[in-house]
Amino acid sequence: MRVDVQHVFKSFPHNGESIEVLQDINLTVDEGEFVCLVGPSGCGKSTIIHLIAGLEQPTDGQILVNSQPVIGPDLSRVVVFQDSALFPWLTVLGNVEFGLRMAGVQKLKRRDRAVEYLKLVHLSKFIQAFPHQLSGGMKQRVAIARALALQPAILLMDEPFAALDAQTRAVLQNELLEIWELARPTILFVTHNVREATGLGDRVYVISSRPGRIRDVQTVTLPRPRHSDDPALQAHQHKILGLLGEEVEKVLREELGETVHFPEAQHPTPPDRALGMHI
Repeated sequence: MRVDVQHVFKSFPHNGESIEVLQDINLTVDEGEFVCLVGPSGCGKSTIIHLIAGLEQPTDGQILVNSQPVIGPDLSRVVVFQDSALFPWLTVLGNVEFGLRMAGVQKLKRRDRAVEYLKLVHLSKFIQAFPHQLSGGMKQRVAIARALALQPAILLMDEPFAALDAQTRAVLQNELLEIWELARPTILFVTHNVREATGLGDRVYVISSRPGRIRDVQTVTLPRPRHSDDPALQAHQHKILGLLGEEVEKVLREELGETVHFPEAQHPTPPDRALGMHI
């Protein structure tokens, strides 16, 4: 399924005022494409995910899926959050089966499908374990299996690996790419990690500081798997970090009421640190 976000604005009420979070957002995710969003904290990346999922409605503009307006949640669009959000009283198998049960899938069929996707994320030996018995990476695997078991056309991933250590994160990135190449869902992936975005995505949208606007789009045509020491990949990363550094400078200037400059020699390290971004 193709996603079109057209001239979307989003504001939220706060202390009697209206706070604009997104301003004139235009982006597309073609069917079967893997697209990433990066930007400073609070720029509205997660809000874009919620809007496409139908969990929120835009203040203005529209979101289309295969040319049809999004008016609410739909099982064709599934979200994987940063927190795995597993039910602690259910086993691994029970958690993956839960969405299928809500969708009315017959018992034997949902059991078979849940086991199939747990095998896909290498957790078939843990189907009777409970969430408290799992590592953080294993919990995220369960969350991904639960989402994939619904066989969504669109997978919306909101910083799903942010809380994981670097080694686990790298393993799950590779597994996600393997799953994507096998099933080819349309993926929109939010991350603070610039290396992750350029390593995974066909395109990377750079979102400005609030109110969030599309600052730039980087198209990454390098074949996968991509290598961090590839000069072409590093060029994409340097460009993105430079743009994010400008956003940091703007925010600091507004907050401090004075001119703040990062010396050229220090880029990309200052924006990387200041944004909680990782290259």
